[in-house]
Amino acid sequence: MKKIELEIVALSHSITQTHSYAVVLGEVNGLRRLPIVIGGFEAQAIAVALERMQPSRPLTHDLMKNFMNAFNVELMEIVINDLQEGIFYSKLICINEHDTVEIDSRTSDALALAVRFGCPIYTYDNILESAGILMEDTGKKKKTEVPVEQSSMSSSKENLSSLSVDELETLLNEVLEQEDYLRAIAIRDELKKRKK
Repeated sequence: MKKIELEIVALSHSITQTHSYAVVLGEVNGLRRLPIVIGGFEAQAIAVALERMQPSRPLTHDLMKNFMNAFNVELMEIVINDLQEGIFYSKLICINEHDTVEIDSRTSDALALAVRFGCPIYTYDNILESAGILMEDTGKKKKTEVPVEQSSMSSSKENLSSLSVDELETLLNEVLEQEDYLRAIAIRDELKKRKK
């Protein structure tokens, strides 16, 4: 089967499931999108890597990358290779100096590692056909920045807009200490908007 390359195009709070998020993968040079529901911790792990934030201590996926690097194991690609009863299954394709190894992985963990390693994400046409969404071609160029929506975060955009710059900077430091990186992204975006 021919592999189809995907890229992360959005990360948002899931409309269908509370306390869940959706990562939306888009077909490279295509119009199909593949939404995948993931947990809050995994969403945070993906968002931290996408936003190139540097946590004070390594997150689990950073630890995994460091471990793999220490033993000269490289993540070449991830493949979302199956879909059963609404659950996506993935494999990490890893190489070392002697071997190529396929490792089963939850799709959310595979995506968090793919972002950290900068490796490609693939799936197969049958998965895109059964779970994908076809977007209309508007003729507009696709954004390169991945939107990270903050709906239903404890600090909504309305609350952030009522705070002063000093209060926002203090709050940013507090949420970084608590390792709440999704909330930190919303605060950082509000600060950027104000400084323009």
